Amino acid sequence: MKKKINDESYLTLDENAQYFECGYSCDNGLFLKIGDNRFFITDSRYTLEAEQEAIETRIVESSDLFRTAADIINKNSVKDIVYDPNQITISAFERLKSHLDSKKELKGSPNFHRFKRIIKTESEIKLIQKSQKLNKEAYKNFAKYLNECKIHLSEQDLYYFSQQFLTHNGKYDLSFKPILGINANAAKPHALPSKKDKIKYGDLLLFDAGIKYQRYCSDRTRTAFFDKSGIVFKKCQNFKDKDLQKIYDIVLCAQEKTIKLLRSGMMGKEIDGIARGVIEKSGYGKYFVHSTGHGIGLDIHELPFISQKSETVIEDGMVFSIEPGIYIPNFYGVRIEDLVVVKNGRAEVI
Repeated sequence: MKKKINDESYLTLDENAQYFECGYSCDNGLFLKIGDNRFFITDSRYTLEAEQEAIETRIVESSDLFRTAADIINKNSVKDIVYDPNQITISAFERLKSHLDSKKELKGSPNFHRFKRIIKTESEIKLIQKSQKLNKEAYKNFAKYLNECKIHLSEQDLYYFSQQFLTHNGKYDLSFKPILGINANAAKPHALPSKKDKIKYGDLLLFDAGIKYQRYCSDRTRTAFFDKSGIVFKKCQNFKDKDLQKIYDIVLCAQEKTIKLLRSGMMGKEIDGIARGVIEKSGYGKYFVHSTGHGIGLDIHELPFISQKSETVIEDGMVFSIEPGIYIPNFYGVRIEDLVVVKNGRAEVI
């Protein structure tokens, strides 16, 4: 499944791709690979740090990244340079093109670097596992805080305090801004926190969050019931509302069945079909409004996508989420998410 680009020449502006290639990145950098030669082009603000951090890569200082990249390309015998058209603006493309010799060609290949990273190494898998472990610890500490807090906090307050636990008081970065919804707000898959909605006993709380460990992302979602005995972000939940309990159990069944049945060799859409089939059979198909999962690594959303349209063939070493959901507008939403790695043809929960 990995695109065979190891012997090709390519450039990237994406920071995570830069980091993957040489162990360093910055917000004004261009990584260029020509055969066995590797260049990191950046301005004088970053060259010293780049020289200290980048691995097996020549650092080139420049005030015009594209012109310098073109000069290097022109001096080499390479004819084609691969780039990701999703990363580069038209004006930047035209500027780069204008400095290239007429015999040199820029070959657009969308997401080529994500294809390169689609199968994780054992060391990458361990970093994602560590990231998810720290994420789970943050969930426990956040739950403890909620259970000890005597004030009924708003979603906006919860959103603020959750980040302290997720980052372990600033030690780690977030994979993404956490998603947090009480009751009806949980019916919005990517809800924004509300000032007026405050959590109280008997409420549903959906919490979707992740952190980064050595730049590798984690991601997890739990939907929990908050009562006087406290909130626990576990899969076993008991709601007083029978309809809500039914919906929760359907989502849980869809998630666990998908994890149990997915195999290497399946396409992403086949795996999506397992979860979607459970929910559709239960009569809630129209309320499952997103895909079943996404890849994760240096980016929070990577390949493969586990969606209705994905024809990506799943292989050992791929890491992705399984996160079905049911969202009833104006009432509540339920989503349960875990990360899995495919090993020996089957899914293992991280």
